[in-house]
Amino acid sequence: MKNLKVFSESRAAVNLQAESEELLVSALDVEQNRIFFASSANIIYGINLSASQEMQWTINLCLQSELGLPPILEAEDRITGLDYLIEQEALIVGTSTGDLVLVVPTSNTVDVVGKVEGGVKTIASSPDGALLIVATGFGQLLAMTQDWDVLYEVSYDLDNNLETFMSGTRADGISGLSSPFSQVRVSWRGDGKYFATLGCSGNSEGLQRLRIWERESGTLHSSSEPKDFMEAAMDWMPSGAKVAAACNTSKTKNCASVAFFERNGLERGSFDIYGTTEAKIEMLKWNCNSELLAALVRYDEWSSIQIWSFSNYHWYLKQEWRYLGKNKLMFAWDPERPMRAICWTAYGLVHLLTLCWSSAVYDASIAIVIDGVNVLVTPLSLSLVPPPMSHFNIMFQSAVQSVAFTSRGLESHLAVGLSDGNLSIVKFPNMNMWDQLEGTVYETVNVDPGSLIKIEFGDLRHLTWLDPYVILGVMHCDGDQTSLYSDFISNNWRKCPLMSGGNNGVSILVEMELVCNNVEEVEPGCLSSSGWVVKSSMHTVIESSVVAIAANPMTRCEAFIQLGNGDIVSYMSKEGINIAPAELYKEKRSNLKGFLSYCPWMYPIPVYDYGKLKVLIFGLDEDGRLQVNGQVICSTCTSFSFYASAAGKVQEVVTHLIYTTRQDLLIVANIDEIFHGDVHYESMGNGQSPVGFGNKLQGENKLIREGNHDELKVWERGAKLIGIINGDEAAVILQTVRGNLEVIYPRKLVLLAIAGALVDKRFKDAVSLVRQHRINYNIIVDYCGWQSFVEAASEFVRKINNLSHITEFVCALKHENVMETLYKDILLPNHQDNKIECGSQIFLSNTDSPLEFGNQTIIKRLEPGNEIVSKNCKVRAVLEAVRKVLEEEVSKSPARELCILTTLACNDPPELEEALKRIKKWRETEIASTMNEVDGGLHKLNLSAEEALKHLLWLSEPDAVFHAALGLYDLHLAAIVALNSQRDPKEFLPFLQELENMPSPVMCYTIDCKLCRYESALKNIAAAGDAYFEECLQLMKSNPKLFALGLDIFKDVGKRAVILEAWGDHLFSEERFEEAAMAYCSTCSFQKALGSFRAGGLWKEALTMAGMLRLTTDEVSSLANDLCEELQALGKPAEAAKIALGYCKDVQGAINLLLTAREWLEALRIGFLYDMGELVKSQVKLAAIECANLLILEYEEGIEKVGKYLARYLAVRQRRLLLAAKLEMEGKAKEDVDDDTFSETSSNISGMSAYTLGKASNASGNLSTSSTGSHVRTRIRTRRKVHGGKIRAGSPGEEFALVEHLQSMVLSSRAQEELKLLLEALLLLGEEDVARKLQSFAARYQSCQLAAVKDAEDKLAEEQADGTAGTKNKNADNLKKLGVSDTLCWQWEMLSPP
Repeated sequence: MKNLKVFSESRAAVNLQAESEELLVSALDVEQNRIFFASSANIIYGINLSASQEMQWTINLCLQSELGLPPILEAEDRITGLDYLIEQEALIVGTSTGDLVLVVPTSNTVDVVGKVEGGVKTIASSPDGALLIVATGFGQLLAMTQDWDVLYEVSYDLDNNLETFMSGTRADGISGLSSPFSQVRVSWRGDGKYFATLGCSGNSEGLQRLRIWERESGTLHSSSEPKDFMEAAMDWMPSGAKVAAACNTSKTKNCASVAFFERNGLERGSFDIYGTTEAKIEMLKWNCNSELLAALVRYDEWSSIQIWSFSNYHWYLKQEWRYLGKNKLMFAWDPERPMRAICWTAYGLVHLLTLCWSSAVYDASIAIVIDGVNVLVTPLSLSLVPPPMSHFNIMFQSAVQSVAFTSRGLESHLAVGLSDGNLSIVKFPNMNMWDQLEGTVYETVNVDPGSLIKIEFGDLRHLTWLDPYVILGVMHCDGDQTSLYSDFISNNWRKCPLMSGGNNGVSILVEMELVCNNVEEVEPGCLSSSGWVVKSSMHTVIESSVVAIAANPMTRCEAFIQLGNGDIVSYMSKEGINIAPAELYKEKRSNLKGFLSYCPWMYPIPVYDYGKLKVLIFGLDEDGRLQVNGQVICSTCTSFSFYASAAGKVQEVVTHLIYTTRQDLLIVANIDEIFHGDVHYESMGNGQSPVGFGNKLQGENKLIREGNHDELKVWERGAKLIGIINGDEAAVILQTVRGNLEVIYPRKLVLLAIAGALVDKRFKDAVSLVRQHRINYNIIVDYCGWQSFVEAASEFVRKINNLSHITEFVCALKHENVMETLYKDILLPNHQDNKIECGSQIFLSNTDSPLEFGNQTIIKRLEPGNEIVSKNCKVRAVLEAVRKVLEEEVSKSPARELCILTTLACNDPPELEEALKRIKKWRETEIASTMNEVDGGLHKLNLSAEEALKHLLWLSEPDAVFHAALGLYDLHLAAIVALNSQRDPKEFLPFLQELENMPSPVMCYTIDCKLCRYESALKNIAAAGDAYFEECLQLMKSNPKLFALGLDIFKDVGKRAVILEAWGDHLFSEERFEEAAMAYCSTCSFQKALGSFRAGGLWKEALTMAGMLRLTTDEVSSLANDLCEELQALGKPAEAAKIALGYCKDVQGAINLLLTAREWLEALRIGFLYDMGELVKSQVKLAAIECANLLILEYEEGIEKVGKYLARYLAVRQRRLLLAAKLEMEGKAKEDVDDDTFSETSSNISGMSAYTLGKASNASGNLSTSSTGSHVRTRIRTRRKVHGGKIRAGSPGEEFALVEHLQSMVLSSRAQEELKLLLEALLLLGEEDVARKLQSFAARYQSCQLAAVKDAEDKLAEEQADGTAGTKNKNADNLKKLGVSDTLCWQWEMLSPP
């Protein structure tokens, strides 16, 4: 759905030297952008197409040379062929006498390179320029090289041989030399392997053949059937698919036609040329990309150039340019620029037009497609059909050149510029009545031209509505042509002093105020085009070309005009061009910042900027650069459009930009990010290439941040965006290359539409969108918060008014908050701004006003104390609110009852018992109503119990429903559930019969046990009597949590004692010895209590219990010895020493246990107490010295390890910093490199292997002062497990693991306390030297460890401050939390060095 428009044009003139001179043939120089013409006076002219001033070059082949040589051509000669040879940078000229002349324009040299018999009919060089085909008047084709050697010569007129041409008589008796079929056309295929010829004399019936020839040998490859071709109008499509040829079908179709032939000569399709029977096709030309076909058609009173395009198996006439008079007209396409056309008259007027495709989809998603004299109108929101189909058709009197549509309010007008210079206005009915126009064809009449300017070489371009009755257009003319309009210069003619945008002539802005004088009443729902006249007009001259015009969407009677260099100016109706400074205009509406280059596609849109309505002007240039505000958004854009959401705002305000790229991506971007974003530039080659959405950038200086736009892969290559359906529809319409339409619904736009509906409380629209696009139903609850939804539940049910949809909604509810998971990154950022966390915990803003989105309140502030709500309440609260509304406000019906059952079944946890109670009640009502004929009609309003039960079984697991029925102790209901759930009667009937035969309490107990409802089971079986006490006891033993309930139920002392003893046995089995002992004590089971105390190491309680059991002295002593051994095994030697001294009277054993427990001073005290001072003193001294020597060795090894760990850390850190610097120089981000790369160094860098060092000492710094090596090693292994275990060299986390390990080597407070006691004991025992040495090594170790940790932490802090550590520094704060103490409280000053 696209139209072809002329967005720029220029004119030039060839100054012919003779009055009757005419231009005959032409040739293009692509490299230097020149065109050459050969005239009837044998003069060759050349003009530059790109120069700002016309530069003309001429050479007369009939004049004598400067050396006095005779002229190259005689006066009777005529130039019949002209082509430009790229390799030789020269023109090859063929004449009617057969001369081949080489003309070099740069040196003005002329040379005759050959002569052919019969004269030259045409010349055509191959696409590569290596071969030249010359058609002679004798029907021969000569293939010549660049050296003018003839490769082969064949006859192109196989119906007449060479002798026939030379004799002058054909087989049909007609003179060969005076044949009317004198024109010959040669056309090459794009790859140069084949060429086609047309224009031989034909057979006796005047029919000709299209012939295909092979390049290398000149062999006839194929030929078509004899056909009545028109003139020699033929051209081979550059892509090679088809050959287009004009055919005379006026006898059968009353018009000419264009037929297409394949390489094998078979005809494949055709289309008819608009016009009457006198229309003749003189030329056909394909543009260089084979997209457009130009046909030069001559009528009796004018000639026209028609531009045709093919799409969806239909040929469209997209443009027609008429030239009055009977002057000969010629046409050519630019060989390199496919949208540039060149046409000229025989008298030297040259017209250059640059075309571009424009979207045929206008306001309100209305497609208006030009197809010759027809305009195909399709409102895409009503009927999504691709052309050539349409909703209705409007037919005009001549071909349509341009259209402009406006729809403001209830009025919709279509302005159509026609090829005959007239303007037609069509008034559309209200869009609500367009469905009545389907399939209709409306014929229009033209508007009264009035004061409309009409010039020979000018048409009204860029039609734009400023108001429903004011239209603006542009006419182009050269500076010297303004004299033609002197009659119009009056008060309504202004001249704007603008000198920019190129100097390709003058542009005339034509503003027309229209009025409709139609007094006839138009039927509602019909079109109207009569009675329109021009009330007044104003003309403004701009000394610059105009590229595009677009109406200001915010203000009536204002438009933005883009000049040739990309500058944008404002035009006000009846005022003209606004030349106020940009700063002044910025305060008014927009800054009017121009584009970096001219953009044929320009669209201004209204946007919100901090609550103010402003205009953004987007533009797309021919190179695919999408621009706004002088910046480039995307450098590979192919098409773009805009989406306007109604989320609490005005419908016309644009919220999103949607565009496609050459990589076949569809991107949805937020306008707010574009309006306030910064463009990131990447260096590309020698210059700066701006990039944006279509490029993947590193860093955060991007126009659109990640998460604010979506990239969707377009499934078909080359598909382009043609339109958007705004509002809740949120449809993006794409058209593929072959012409069919495809609609997609980007998830971001759909969610935006749903959010807008929820904000406006349009719940029915929101549910419709959710169902249509398969969106998670939870968004209806989660977007505004489930508390807000609960308050609006009544309105929700009332507006939906569809119980089936409500049932779907209820079934889809989950505890998951989709706004934080599924749609976290693609929905509006406003949601995240309003609620920090929704679903799990909700923290509303501290403001007193309600939270708002746009102009709508979406959440009411919660009462104080209720700010934090558990997420587990969501499903239950919502379903209860919906169920309450259904029960209170919805009339009784089967659908309502089913919906209520659904809310019960879908609750969390499911309330199946409540649902079954309702079903049971309905069943009882049914039974009562059948027995009572008076109320027989009452049950018809309710749902049958069987149907309700089937619905419940469909929603829930059948087993769960069966168990819930059992839980009601209703065996009959359980049987019904089992039958409807298709259970095997052999499975459930015996079980139900067995239950029926049981006493009621036992039955309930059995059911409760099956359903694992043990508390209820205990109550029921206890109610069955004393005969079932053993079952009660077994139930409590199998479910220990029931012991407390059993004690509460049973009041009998004997039974309570049994329960308490059983409970004690259970606690003992779980190694809860103290609690078990207390339970035994409650039942006076002191022997079991003693065993529990001993098992738990509670020696005081055990010995107390021995006293209560009145054990003898020997039994107590034996018990004390056993306890002493048990405490030693448990690692409590100090406690064992107390028992040995107090109960066993073993002083020596107690002293040995105190030494094991490192209680040096206590051991000395006990020894001196029992007169064993000297002996004890010697034992304590030996143990203390041994422990001190072991610690000295460990500290020495620890100092060495600290140094190695620190060296390794510095090596790994240095390697990481070097790698990061290297990556930064290469332009890569750290995030793009695997974490393993940062730690790829081996342990050989620091010359250490601390991770595998096989020494007996510990690797941790939590050094113990144990007197036994095995005990120390056990503690070391335990600490290693706590601190994370082995460090792997080269692993990603090695650097920070090293720092953490260094910090963990600190002396703990326990170790410092034990060290201080050991030093004190050594001093008391006179071992000052050993104590001094131990303190020295411990102090050195502590200082070394603290210095290493401080060095590592300082380097981490520096990297955090500089920002060079990247994401790895996130662990630095966690490392500092470990903390180290630099206190030296354990040291004795007297042992410190001076």
